[in-house]
Amino acid sequence: MNPLPHTIDNVNFKNKKVLIRVDFNVPLDHNRQITDDTRIRESLPTIKKVLNDGGSVILMSHLGRPKGGFENDYSLTPLVPRITKLLNKNIIFTRDLFGQKTKDVCANLAPGDVVLLENLRFYPEEEGASEEFAKELASLGDAYINDAFATSHRRHTSTAVIAKYFPKAKYFGMLMKSELENLDHILNQTENKAPFTAIIGGAKVSTKIMIIKNLLNKVDNIIIGGGMAFTFIKALGGKVGDSLIEDDRLPEVKEMVQTMMLKGVNLYLPTDAIISDAFSDEANIKESAADNIKPGWMGLDIGKKSCKRFAEIINKSQTILWNGPMGVFELSSFKQGTKAIAIAVASATISGSYSLIGGGDSVAAINMYNLADQISYVSTGGGAMLEYIEGRELPGVKAILD
Repeated sequence: MNPLPHTIDNVNFKNKKVLIRVDFNVPLDHNRQITDDTRIRESLPTIKKVLNDGGSVILMSHLGRPKGGFENDYSLTPLVPRITKLLNKNIIFTRDLFGQKTKDVCANLAPGDVVLLENLRFYPEEEGASEEFAKELASLGDAYINDAFATSHRRHTSTAVIAKYFPKAKYFGMLMKSELENLDHILNQTENKAPFTAIIGGAKVSTKIMIIKNLLNKVDNIIIGGGMAFTFIKALGGKVGDSLIEDDRLPEVKEMVQTMMLKGVNLYLPTDAIISDAFSDEANIKESAADNIKPGWMGLDIGKKSCKRFAEIINKSQTILWNGPMGVFELSSFKQGTKAIAIAVASATISGSYSLIGGGDSVAAINMYNLADQISYVSTGGGAMLEYIEGRELPGVKAILD
């Protein structure tokens, strides 16, 4: 694996004020209490590295989607106690991003100090990729670290523009490094062990077409599940009843299947499905052949035979990429397919395979069954990971490499 340039491993931040773009977009309950602090904990190694070197830290993040200007529901205030506890040190929190107080606080930082700036999305300039805004932010510190992989696919001021003001002091944080190296390992390394199996699920084929196309030169097997499987099944002449279909994508899917055949990529579609007459746990539910679903019924999960067949393929694979659930796993009647895949991927990993999982629903499924520790790498990326797999350039990554 080629080492990633611009990492912080061999940099000493003694007496430096370091702006760190983190992803603290954590879920809050109705009392504005953090329900999952994973994203904060994942940034701790980078923050601690700077502090242990004798530097000071200025944290930048967004939270939610405020409509413009200050909104109490999106303030980073509730994060302060949790960051304080995790770092075991008091945090300075500044409400007014460009007020004199913030400038004075940052100018007077001592080694070991940590400042948290207020939600960057309170300022429309953040999403507007403003040069002026970037310059203002950059003036607060001596170096810049991007450790927010999940937002690196967006061309925002704090992820893509600010880096240019630190031409000799811009770096990838430890989480960013880990994400990029693991994605690079699965996508670009010639030493990937075959067979390489990609498991692609989710509702719509349109959101995954570019991913599948980019994987065709890299994988041996593609397993398709979720609602998108029925567009494939219909494209191949199957009857899918009232299952979710994207008719406008049928020609493209047919073409993609032909390309797979020409390239020798094995395509595995569900042969059976759990079907229902309504999108509900309370509806009538039965099993059916996946390519012979009667009108009035829709496929909402893969069936038992498909679970078994897919698990066999996964267990014979040496490299595994999984993105997207096999069914409507948030409803208890239709979660068995996703659970079976999660167990199969974990089992293959324990036996020595390399596995990478990404995308909100796949990660949620792995966490639901407490299997995250048995996966080689669980990506925090979501949209950023999908765009990277599609072969797109991420603005937040490019800004550091340029």
